[in-house]
Amino acid sequence: MFKKILYAADGSEHSIRAGEKAFELARLSMNTKVDIIYVVDPKHSKDEILNNWGKDAADIRKEKLELIVQKAKQSDVDFEVIFLNGDPGPTIVNYANKNDYDVIVIGSRGLNAFQEMVLGSVSHKVAKRATSPVLIVK
Repeated sequence: MFKKILYAADGSEHSIRAGEKAFELARLSMNTKVDIIYVVDPKHSKDEILNNWGKDAADIRKEKLELIVQKAKQSDVDFEVIFLNGDPGPTIVNYANKNDYDVIVIGSRGLNAFQEMVLGSVSHKVAKRATSPVLIVK
């Protein structure tokens, strides 16, 4: 059914639920790979560092994805974690469209509710512009 799944993660509750669905889809199909992408938004990376003073930026991001990686390992699916830089919506769409995924799995809400209200959600942007089917998980 699905051979290549792109799962966009940010560590939020909705993102974790989306990951559970992505891994469930991967288990239902044979020889499926899940690419877990985390987009580092340069507009917010400074705040991320200041709020976690003394920690390495890479460690902060790995901590956000720690539970997701544990769930992937428990699901016994083939996966890879990929870190990208840029504005999350366009970056996810760009990466997905260039790599021809069977489905994109993303949470309905991310970590920044205020921006989402003003600018529109990342999941909405991805659903509008991606060429692959998009599964938005609440």
